[in-house]
Amino acid sequence: QVQLVESGGGLVQPGGSLRLSCAVKISMYSLNSMNWYRQAPGKERELVASLIDGGSINYADSVKGRFTISRDNEKNMVYLQMNSLKVEEMAVYYCKVDQLVSGTRYDYWGQGTQVTVSS
Repeated sequence: QVQLVESGGGLVQPGGSLRLSCAVKISMYSLNSMNWYRQAPGKERELVASLIDGGSINYADSVKGRFTISRDNEKNMVYLQMNSLKVEEMAVYYCKVDQLVSGTRYDYWGQGTQVTVSS
């Protein structure tokens, strides 16, 4: 059962912007954290941004000041605004959330959305 659906990827020139969206099909209020990861060809998946329940936000050093993670509880959406994109940031971007239920953590991943940065 698909719980997360990403969208918004595509082709952008270096220096351009994209906004990724993640539709969350479970209660936003039950989420412990919302995250964006990326995986470039031949590289390990890396954490890009996290939004922890309670408001704490963390970014990878490489994206600080350029990327912004946000949530809209009414729309059940998580977003990643990406500005000043670099060629080396071309990757598949994944949304991941985790939910705590009776002390057990459940992780949910989306299918990924491709971001291509090229002139």
